Amino acid sequence: MADADALPSGPRGDTKGIVDAAGLLARARFRRHPAAPALRPYVEQYWLIDWDLSEPYASHVVPHPSVNVVFQSLPGQEPFAEVAGIGLDLFTQKLEGRGRVCGVKFRPGGFRPFAPARPVSAWTGRRLLPLEEVFAEVPEGALDAVLSPDGEHARVAALDAFLLAVGPAPDPRADLAMSLAERIRTDSGIRRVGEFARAEGMSVRTLQRLFSAYVGVGPKWMILRHRIHEALERAETGRDVDWADVAGTLGYADQAHLIRDFTATVGVPPTAYAPH
Repeated sequence: MADADALPSGPRGDTKGIVDAAGLLARARFRRHPAAPALRPYVEQYWLIDWDLSEPYASHVVPHPSVNVVFQSLPGQEPFAEVAGIGLDLFTQKLEGRGRVCGVKFRPGGFRPFAPARPVSAWTGRRLLPLEEVFAEVPEGALDAVLSPDGEHARVAALDAFLLAVGPAPDPRADLAMSLAERIRTDSGIRRVGEFARAEGMSVRTLQRLFSAYVGVGPKWMILRHRIHEALERAETGRDVDWADVAGTLGYADQAHLIRDFTATVGVPPTAYAPH
């Protein structure tokens, strides 16, 4: 099992990846909870969203390199659950009426022990339902158990029960993938895949195969995505930002390369981005 002491002790407190985080938080109740101790090496956090809106709101997220399992109750639809592989593009969700979503965000590399039959890259860019398409066995009544309770701690307990029923299967390579992915997330000095692979005593090809099988995206994609999350968080401050300095801090050759990647991901350049 992965070493829980080497990983963050609780859910993240930032809003990295959420476009116009202030706008979303003003319209919906968004909470994060830790998983049960046995699951924390694999699960970064549970996330719960409830809303009751008189006017629709479009939420936009620059996805993290994480697989999510999402239980949803949306207006005009039967409740459902799906596995959301790593999103490669900007994700947009229209919130309207009254709704509820309960999600499991796995650590990069942490999903494979729950669904070991296929590489995680098989789910990348895909949203799959029913859950039986991914998990070998899904406990009966899991959907209702997660979505029905009004109390959020009861929902968290139901998410724990669901995950403990479907896994995890011990896998040392998953532990390695999670450790390497966490290094990329936390070490801003990691900028080139070749240098990172050599530092870890493996070839670039071996590193890429490990990430494909256990993370779902390559290490280069992950490095670039974390750069965009950092840049988006700077833009969310609403203050004047020295983008040339940010580009240098994030390891870009120049400001133009940062602007290109940011625009391709978010849809507008950082110099024009302004949260509502």
